[in-house]
Order: sequence, then C-alpha cells, then structure tokens
Amino acid sequence: MRKLPPLRALQVFETAARHLHFSRAGDELCITQSAVSHQIRLLEQFYGFTLFERQNRQLQLTAKGLTLFELVTDQFDSLQQLSSQLKQEAKAPLRLAVYSSFAVKWLIPRLTDFKRNYPDIHIRLEMMSADPLLNSSVADMFITGKPDKKGYYRQLLHKERLIAVASPLLVTDISNFTELELYQYPLLCVDEIGIGLDWLRWQQHFNLPEPLPHQHIFSHMLLALEAAIAAQGIALVSDFIVEKDITSGKLIQLPLPVLETGFDFYFCTKQSRIHDRDIATFANWIKQAH
Repeated sequence: MRKLPPLRALQVFETAARHLHFSRAGDELCITQSAVSHQIRLLEQFYGFTLFERQNRQLQLTAKGLTLFELVTDQFDSLQQLSSQLKQEAKAPLRLAVYSSFAVKWLIPRLTDFKRNYPDIHIRLEMMSADPLLNSSVADMFITGKPDKKGYYRQLLHKERLIAVASPLLVTDISNFTELELYQYPLLCVDEIGIGLDWLRWQQHFNLPEPLPHQHIFSHMLLALEAAIAAQGIALVSDFIVEKDITSGKLIQLPLPVLETGFDFYFCTKQSRIHDRDIATFANWIKQAH
C-alpha cells in the first residue's frame, strides 16, 4: 500500500514556499497563519526533516525543503496541464517573466511579428524589476541574468554593453566628441542596488582622472532613457534596447568607449518543457529576433 504524504499539507507547503511567508500563504489559501504552521509541521513529521529556517528574520527553505518545493511545483504543474487536457480547455497563455526594460524597449515592439506568424500562441508578460525566481509558479518562460538552476534549459540572448546616448537636440555635433565633452553636459545616472552609479563605473573602468558631474540620478534605466530622449542629459544604456530610438532619430550614440558589464540575458524554461510545441516555437523565435 502506498504511503502518500498529506496532500493538503503539500498544497500549503507549496504556497508558503512560494511566498516565503506563512501569513501571505494563509491569505492566499483563506486559512489562518497558525493553520499554515500546523500543516507544515505535519509534513515535517511525515518526512522527518525541517522544511523552513529563519535567517536574519527572513524565512528560507532548507536544502531539503528546496528540493521538495521543486518536485512539488513540477507535479502540480503537470497535474494542471493534464486537467486542462482532460477538460479540453482552451490553451492558457504562456507566461513570460521578463525585465521591465527588456520588455518595454525590446520585446514588445517585436511581438507584433510573433503574433502575425503564430496567432494561436498567446504570451502573457509578467514584468520583473529584478531577477525572477525560476519556478513554474512564477512563469513558464523567463528572461533572466541568473540561469544556473538545475533542471532548466537556457539559451544566451545578449551580452549587455552600455553605450552613451543623447538627444540630437542636446548634442548637435558629435564629430569631435570626446570624454572631455562630458563635463559640458548633465549626466543621467542610474543607481542600481548593489552595483552603484553606472557613470561612476564607466569612469573607473576607463580611468578618467577627474570626477564626472552627476546631476540627475534615477532608480531605473528606463527613466534615464526617457530623460535622454527629452534632451535632459547624456545616459548610459544597454545597446540593444535603444536600437529603435537611434534608428528613428530620437537618440544618437556618442563616440565614447563602450562598457561591457558582464551581465548576460538568457531565455530559460524547464528542461522538461523545452520540446513543448509553443515554448519551442517562442524560444526559436526570440533567438532569431532582431
């Protein structure tokens, strides 16, 4: 006779592990926080090991808890797909977790081509400000800079390069533009958490002796980019997200050194799903898109 774990406890565990928060898990499941804790204890007693631990007041999965979480989400995902097939439901949209800058400036303008060629495949964009958690509860497909997770397929899309851009209304002549010219213009700086000011990194990388003027600081590259289009200063932006703005004449690339950040953009999906027709179609399309 099969000895199955308590199935309700597995559902509660999956929700708590996804949120890393018992109270929010309870809210989603319409049960109390104490009920969540009770179900987690039942599961821990069944398996004989701890599933969660607290680190600096933050709830984290233990190594075995993480393994169980990945297995449970895989099985729940398979059950959901099977149920849809048995009920002959219409195909659900493929969820793509993607950085906001990548989505707004690169992907969305190209999705018209994808929809024209594959009208039966529907994509739902899940906008992310940071690296998305590679998990089927988050999305079916991912654009991420952290692709190294067991059981996930990855394909390189782009190696990030920061280029200096400005509106032609601000910088009218670039024929003799050098690093020294920067001191005549306001710089539009992006201050990334854990990384710091992009123009400061650029200055240090190319050993410019004098401190550069930092007059406008933004929390996101999209904000600095829009400010550059509005002729408010010079910005450092990822080369691939400004292709259309440069082509249309909204921006010009300044003849300054290019900073390779070492950040790579990858397309990821579960290894077990890379041969699904719709996912394989999208993966091939995004690899070829320009």
